[in-house]
Amino acid sequence: MVTFKKVKVYFLIFFVFVNIFFIAPCYSLSSRENWFKNALDLSSLGKFNLALQEWNHYLDAYPNDAAGLSNRGNVRLVIGDVEGSIDDQNKAISLNPSEIDPYINRGIAEEALGLWSQAKEDYMFVISQDSQNFSALYNLANVESSTSQWEKARDLFAKAAAYNPGFAMARSSMALADFQLGNIDKSEKELKKLIRRYPTFADARAALTALNWSKGESGQAESNWIAVTELDPRYSDEEWLKTIRRWPPKPIKDLMNFIDLK
Repeated sequence: MVTFKKVKVYFLIFFVFVNIFFIAPCYSLSSRENWFKNALDLSSLGKFNLALQEWNHYLDAYPNDAAGLSNRGNVRLVIGDVEGSIDDQNKAISLNPSEIDPYINRGIAEEALGLWSQAKEDYMFVISQDSQNFSALYNLANVESSTSQWEKARDLFAKAAAYNPGFAMARSSMALADFQLGNIDKSEKELKKLIRRYPTFADARAALTALNWSKGESGQAESNWIAVTELDPRYSDEEWLKTIRRWPPKPIKDLMNFIDLK
């Protein structure tokens, strides 16, 4: 495994090389692609501060690169600069209005600020261009759920799952929406199918814990919860469920009641 110290040394060498290279009157395509890839790799590895530096230098050289702007915007969002993220996505869209990814990325940033109508508009645009875009459908469902439109959210989660059957979180979110709407049998059936296919999927096990408890099935709830605590302890955090994972209120209430009475 490459250590952080080695990564920093590599980054410095690369940075010196490209700054010398920029003195030349023209740029080779391969060097530009390598630089872009390096910034993207740093982003993918979660080295966001280094990635931001790299994207900044890249965009100093190529300020009209829409993909670079959108990727930098994603990094800015992760490190908490939401307004900066939206600004980058706006620039990317103005440069290439037909590319749908910046609309999705901007929508996510708008959600972070609670700008539901703006986020909805961005996701709807993407869906108008690509009706089977499961990412936009899933994100739009989250917007609808954030405004308590659970039936709309449930249908959108279902569409996202239909277009990408391996999208386990969309299926779990659909089951949670059914739970909220009182469709207990549907919810339970879907959650059990998910657990059968993905035994270590904490979201489905936590949701089934809440559902079991709501039905008075304390033994089954306990069995599922033991697995959840080993897989992802965040599910015991009510605030995390509300604001990050964004579960519906009824499953949260039932899960918290189960935890409190354990």
